[in-house]
Amino acid sequence: MRLTADPSSGFFRSRVPLLKDLLHFTYKEALCCVFPLVIFLALAVTKVVSVPYLPRYDAILLICLAAQALMIRFRLETVDELKVITLFHVIGLCLELFKVHMGSWSYPGEGWSKLAGVPLYSGFMYASVASYICQAWKRFNLRFEHWPAAPLTLLLSVCIYLNFFTHHFIYDLRWILILGLLAAFRRCRVHFTVSTTSYAMPALLSFLLIGFFIWLAENISTYLGAWAYPDQLHSWRIVHWGKITSWFLLVIISVLIVGQLKLWKQAVTSKNVSERPVE
Repeated sequence: MRLTADPSSGFFRSRVPLLKDLLHFTYKEALCCVFPLVIFLALAVTKVVSVPYLPRYDAILLICLAAQALMIRFRLETVDELKVITLFHVIGLCLELFKVHMGSWSYPGEGWSKLAGVPLYSGFMYASVASYICQAWKRFNLRFEHWPAAPLTLLLSVCIYLNFFTHHFIYDLRWILILGLLAAFRRCRVHFTVSTTSYAMPALLSFLLIGFFIWLAENISTYLGAWAYPDQLHSWRIVHWGKITSWFLLVIISVLIVGQLKLWKQAVTSKNVSERPVE
């Protein structure tokens, strides 16, 4: 005798909404990842297809610029979000210039748009993280509970960013900074909405998960020749798992900056509304 699931059973009914939310979550995540996916496609296509008289790094830069223009044109991004992404491009490019100078990694390919050995498109890889966060913020209606005070988030962001530079000369403080983050965000939870259902999880866990997936993306990127670590110059190998902590910290910088900018914008908007004369 064959056993079949009864659609009217409580077991089946209780899982249908969850499956729908999972599909909806996957769809929204795909929309959030539009710009990162464009970069991946650019890396993959330019690895096998070359344009005469146009070096690969320059082709990737043009694709990134065109993608941003199209995202604004079709309202996938707002002008304010573009400003945030541009800020992260500058922050990332400064870090790239220093890291390449110190020999942390290199860009062996040719390009007209290389500055001190760093192709300008590299800043877009950091900007893509900001793009994802901005998209997720509005598509999942992110709300943070017990968000740390603004001075503390600013201090943590500055210390984390500086440590990417100073650890070449003094002790690497990343584990001390992680302990500080655990203390500051121990009560912080992120709430997000999928369809009509609200979910919540510890904020630090969400940051770690994003960092892990960026690490996976980094492995794909280095395989496609986006850049190369010293141990990948002769043959590709998996990026060291310790890089997950670096991406974890970078994600936190991104979320802190985006979150603080949104809080400041909300405060300014509320102030302008309250000061508007009643007619």
